[in-house]
Amino acid sequence: MNGSSSGRGRRIVLWRHGQTAWNLERRFQGSMDIELTETGVGQAHRAARLLASLKPDAIVASDLRRAAATAAELAAITGLDITHDAGLRETYAGAWQGLTHEEIIERYDAQYAAWKRGEPVRRGGGELETEVADRAAPVVLDHADKLPDGGTLVVVSHGGTIRTTIGRLLGLEARHWEGLGGLSNCCWSVLGEGARGWRLLEHNAGTLPEPVLGDDA
Repeated sequence: MNGSSSGRGRRIVLWRHGQTAWNLERRFQGSMDIELTETGVGQAHRAARLLASLKPDAIVASDLRRAAATAAELAAITGLDITHDAGLRETYAGAWQGLTHEEIIERYDAQYAAWKRGEPVRRGGGELETEVADRAAPVVLDHADKLPDGGTLVVVSHGGTIRTTIGRLLGLEARHWEGLGGLSNCCWSVLGEGARGWRLLEHNAGTLPEPVLGDDA
């Protein structure tokens, strides 16, 4: 699934939500509906001012509060409506959700190691990464197809979902998706449309000198 080959010059900006308390605690959020911290709202506001300069044509966001609130900052500046889609939610990770990074390694060491090796793993009995891409990538492509030539779509989602979506749109095998580094809170990646499909133009743009904190780390 490499997107259109028509070379219409469209761009997709995949923007990760701002900081949450669970990010700070290195607690796996998954599909749990966790709110932004005050810092996270500030991150979203600052990033939105930068992203607004790209003159986006449309915004689509996960319906989880941390993504919806992040998207709202850009909508407030641009005047664009937001389409919320549950297909853009973070990976459902079953028993891993709510656990800290250390607790996951302590309780599910073999499963964690297999995932890091790129093996297909249902973390905590949840979704496979390919299943996340199966639901998220079509949402992104559907909205990208509605863009005018040269148009820009902003997708507001989550670290794991963004990584799997980028991997799928670039046509990478799932075992190579781990090669895409995680996104810091409120940073983004940009895919551009070329004659042979989607290309990664920027990754983890807007990075401040802070570690990546989140489900995808």
